[in-house]
Amino acid sequence: MKKQHVSDLFPEYLEEALSEKEVVAVEKHLANCTDCQKELEEFKVLFEAIANEPVQVPSDKLRLNFEEVLELEKASIPKVISLTKEHKKSSWASNMLKVAASVALLVGSFQMGSIFQQKKSNNDLVIVRNESLQLKQTAMLSLMENQSASKRIQGVNYIEEFPNPDEAIVKALTTRLLYDENDNVRLNAFEALSSFTSTETVKTAFIDALGTEKNPSIQIAIIQALVQIQEKKAIGPMQKLLEKEDTQPFIKNEIKLGLPKII
Repeated sequence: MKKQHVSDLFPEYLEEALSEKEVVAVEKHLANCTDCQKELEEFKVLFEAIANEPVQVPSDKLRLNFEEVLELEKASIPKVISLTKEHKKSSWASNMLKVAASVALLVGSFQMGSIFQQKKSNNDLVIVRNESLQLKQTAMLSLMENQSASKRIQGVNYIEEFPNPDEAIVKALTTRLLYDENDNVRLNAFEALSSFTSTETVKTAFIDALGTEKNPSIQIAIIQALVQIQEKKAIGPMQKLLEKEDTQPFIKNEIKLGLPKII
C-alpha cells in the first residue's frame, strides 16, 4: 500500500470508521514507515485541537430582531381606517414602502450577520492552527530532551512544521548541534539549522561548532555552510583548524579551498 493511500485513510482510522481489513493494512504499513508514523502523530494533534474547540451555534438574535420589527410595524397600522379613496391609496403605498424597508433591513442584517460569522469562523480557524502549532512545538522541545537518540532526531525533524521557528526552537536545535553526544542527532540538527543561516544565533552556533565538532562529515558540512554565506567571523576559527596537527588533511584542504571565498 502506497504511503499516500495510507495518509488518505488517517481521518477515518482515527475516527474508527475503517473496516477490520483496512485497519490491519494501515497498521501493517505504519509499523514499517516512519514518515507515515510522523504524519499520523500530526493528525492526532490536529484532531485533539479540533475536538477541544467548542461548537459554535448560530444565534437566534437576527430572527428575533426581525420579528420585533414586524410586530412594531403591524402595531403602527390602524385597525379602522375611515378616509377618502385617494387617502387610502396613499396610505397603502406608504405601508408597502415600510414593508419594503423592513425586508431591506432584514436582508442587510442577514448579510452583515453572514460577514461577521465568516470573520469569526476565520478567527476560530486561526486559533485552532495556533494551538496546533503550540502543541507541536511542545512535543518537539520535549522529544529533543529525550534519552533516546532516535526520539531526539524525531524532535529535531519536527522543524519541517515551522517555516519561521521562534528563538526557543532555534536555541534547542543549537544545543543539540553543540552538545549532543550522538553524531546523527548533531548532523540532523545542523541540517535543520542550515535553513536559517541568516540569523546571528545560527551563525554563532556554526562558528562555535568548528572548535568542538570531531565528526569529519559534520565538520565539512559546517565549513561549507559558513563559506557559502561568506561569514567573516569564521576566518579565525578556520585558520586555527589549519594550524592544529590533529586536523584531518581533507578538512584542511576544504578550509584552504573555502577561505579565499570569504576573504
